[in-house]
Amino acid sequence: EVRLAESGGGAVQNGGSLTLSCEVSGYTYSDYFFGWFRQAPGKKREGVAALDSAGDTVYVDSVKGRFTISLDNAKNTLFLQMNGLKPEDSAMYYCVADPDGVAGEVTLPDSDYAMEYWGIGTRVTVSS
Repeated sequence: EVRLAESGGGAVQNGGSLTLSCEVSGYTYSDYFFGWFRQAPGKKREGVAALDSAGDTVYVDSVKGRFTISLDNAKNTLFLQMNGLKPEDSAMYYCVADPDGVAGEVTLPDSDYAMEYWGIGTRVTVSS
């Protein structure tokens, strides 16, 4: 059974930084898509960043240049380094995995419905 466990959320001020972690267990597929989605109160869930086994890494425009996604295979952990945080980045952040996904899907509307595995989320709050 695939399990995703996020950590690292918290409250920071405008311009601050946080690093989210997602510990992955039980993932035995040879191909992978790992990514981060987020959902702010009253808004639709949206993709943030993703990487896949083909070597592609994709970010949505709103976080390009500020966020960095990475995967530590030895530790089975996915990271999201977030710098220059803004109040509009405040949301619940979810780690996702899908053996059939490709990184570019993270930018597509409603792509969250296709993602097979989800963590329970970690909250990020950025104050102005």
